[in-house]
Amino acid sequence: MSLAADPILRPSSFFRRILRSPSAVVGGVIVCLMLAVALLAPWIAPYDPNLQETANRLMPPSTAHWLGTDAFGRDQLSRLIFGARPTLLLVLFVVLLMAPIGIVVGILAGYFGGLTERVLMRVTDIVMSFPRLLLAFAFVAIMGPGLFNGALALSLTSWPAYARQARVETAALRRSDYLAAAEMVGIKGIRLLWGHVLPLVLPSAVIRLALDLSGIILAAAGLGFLGLGVRPPTAEWGSMVAGGTQVIFDQWWIAAAPGLAILIASLGFNLIADGLRDILDPRHD
Repeated sequence: MSLAADPILRPSSFFRRILRSPSAVVGGVIVCLMLAVALLAPWIAPYDPNLQETANRLMPPSTAHWLGTDAFGRDQLSRLIFGARPTLLLVLFVVLLMAPIGIVVGILAGYFGGLTERVLMRVTDIVMSFPRLLLAFAFVAIMGPGLFNGALALSLTSWPAYARQARVETAALRRSDYLAAAEMVGIKGIRLLWGHVLPLVLPSAVIRLALDLSGIILAAAGLGFLGLGVRPPTAEWGSMVAGGTQVIFDQWWIAAAPGLAILIASLGFNLIADGLRDILDPRHD
């Protein structure tokens, strides 16, 4: 069995079901708009996001600066537009690192069992026993601030949930007639795990990943808020919120604009997750 053989996951059927899910459509539109803004930032931003004009510092929203300016006189709208780039890049790095690590560990533990399972699951339990955000902050503090370091820290502290889920599903599959039949026709080793176990474990991992994306955005904003994200003066939503908190009672728009962007991005990924759950999880048909 493969992903293409599943009628739910067949591309034509999959996209038809997405279009029938209002939450997936709305979330997809929000995320696509974010991607378009990030890609077209140099062409749609009205100003250089790092251009400082101290004469125009802390200006309220106006026709010249639609979202006002910050404490250094930088245009808030331009920084908000460019700030989508590090946020989406960090989410992409975390997705590419976190889910594969957890799925591989879970499949190996669930399929081989015995000593392999005990060792891998004990490591998983140790990592899972620490508060995820605190551990991520500690990693970044040790490795230094930066986009890749932040993504690496979040990935190294978030994979255990995927490993535990994949192990449970793989252990159930190991005793199934489906894998027994595949082994009888000579399919073994990596070929069996890649072509027959992974496609059956992947849908639930995709659902969990979609549900975790909004949390990843909030964690990335938290790193930026604490000064552990991208290095200044690069525009980043979390650091913009941190800068706005110093003058939030008088110039509220400085923190409100990036905070609203974080909210909308989290909402978009949550809506996509709801739609994917309806499509991929048979219990929500």
